[in-house]
Amino acid sequence: MNIPDSAPSNNRAAVARRHWSLDDIPWRLIRRDAVAQTEGFFYLVAAASLMESATDLYTENLIEYFADDEEVTSWLEKYWLPEELQHGEALRRYVQIAWPEFDWEPARRRFVEEFRPFCDTALELTRSLEMASRCVVETGTASYYRTLSRASPDPVLAMLTRRISEDEVRHYKHFYRYFRKYRDVEAPRRAAILPALWRRLKMTGGDDSFIVLKHVHAAHHPGELFDIGVYRRVRRECRQLVRNHFPHQMSVQMLLKPLGLGPRTQRLTLPVATAVARRVVP
Repeated sequence: MNIPDSAPSNNRAAVARRHWSLDDIPWRLIRRDAVAQTEGFFYLVAAASLMESATDLYTENLIEYFADDEEVTSWLEKYWLPEELQHGEALRRYVQIAWPEFDWEPARRRFVEEFRPFCDTALELTRSLEMASRCVVETGTASYYRTLSRASPDPVLAMLTRRISEDEVRHYKHFYRYFRKYRDVEAPRRAAILPALWRRLKMTGGDDSFIVLKHVHAAHHPGELFDIGVYRRVRRECRQLVRNHFPHQMSVQMLLKPLGLGPRTQRLTLPVATAVARRVVP
């Protein structure tokens, strides 16, 4: 997967012209029979819809951190946040059509109430490292939706999650471009960039995953216990459902890019890192 180092100068206008809307999704063609009876797909889509709907909870801290950089804050406010919230709205609509018995709004309110304190997480000490960290987040979401698109037995869900994945890859390119901008000023060593990537990577599947699945489960199975055992079972079922569809090489390429490895090192590292990823993820 080729990920350009920079975006065209007129990128904002181009994005505004071509970005998809909810009206572009053929909701009436959703094949409920293909997904409704598979709990794994329910958890994967419902959890994603709640997480995306809460993007605004942690955006404020990010905007404040880059407050004196109008280029960054303008993109975050005008493009990144609205597109992320649109992802949540689109996934919500899919959930309400495919699983109409799921009471989405009360589940969202309860999730947000518990999740809000976790959104005040510490940012990296420098802006270049924070942008590198954001690249990890976008790698995770792009990979998640690419996986879901490949695994989906419903063409509408496949289309929707493919569009979201493409958005996340584009968001990655922006964060990577801003990373390079601050890297040129701050000159962080690779020995500092790698731990920043690892710190963010370790957060994947942490408290936020447990919290969101807990509230999806509570609304789906009212009154039933949700503990670490149930959490692991649900995660296991979801992994088994999509395990053969994860884009390992794409993910590794995106994760390695902020390290600025030379062409020869990249050629040597990529196959090994991809092979490790295939054993570890999902």
